[in-house]
Amino acid sequence: MNDFAALSRMLENLIRLGVIAEVQMVPPRVKVKTGQLTTAWLPWLALRAGSDREWDPPTIDEQVILVSPSGQLANGIVITGLPSDHIPANGNRAGLHRRTYADGTVIEYDSVAHHLNATLVDGGTTNLISKGGINLIGDITHQGDYIQTGNQNITGRVDVSNDVVAAGVSLVNHLTSGVKQGGDQSGRPIPS
Repeated sequence: MNDFAALSRMLENLIRLGVIAEVQMVPPRVKVKTGQLTTAWLPWLALRAGSDREWDPPTIDEQVILVSPSGQLANGIVITGLPSDHIPANGNRAGLHRRTYADGTVIEYDSVAHHLNATLVDGGTTNLISKGGINLIGDITHQGDYIQTGNQNITGRVDVSNDVVAAGVSLVNHLTSGVKQGGDQSGRPIPS
C-alpha cells in the first residue's frame, strides 16, 4: 500500500476509545461515537455467547474500546465496561464484587468481610424456584409477614411471644366447654 494517509487511518482505527451513542436490542448492536465519527451498527462483546449465554446490553454514554480488524470500522467489535470520569468505577477496593443496576438495586459479595448482600429497591420482588428443594444452613432472622402453603415439620422447640391460633382457637386465650371439677376432662376448646 503506497497511500500513507489511508494506511495511517487504518492504523488509527485498529483500536479506538469511544462511548455508546445508540443501542439496538434485535439484533444486538450498538453505534459508537469515537472522536468526530459515529460508527454503523456493531456487535458488542458478551462474556458468553454459546450454550451458556449472557445478556447484559451496554447503555448510552458507557465508555468502550472499539477493536476493528484490518482497521475497518465497519468490521468493529465493541468491548464494554471501561469506567470513565462520567461513569466511574462501581467500587474502590479489592475483594468487592458489586453489581449496581439502573434502578438502584445492588448485589455484591465482599470476600474480605465474607458477606453476600442483595438490596432491591423499594417495591422490588424476588422469585426463587427450586423444585428439587432448598437447603439453608445457619440462623435465619426474618422481618415481615410469613405466608406458607404446605405442611411444616419442626424438630426442636418453638417459642412464641404473643399467641398461637389454630383453626380459630387461641392457645393463650381459649376457653373450653363442659368444664367440671375433679378428674373429668374438659370439653373441646371454643373458637375465639
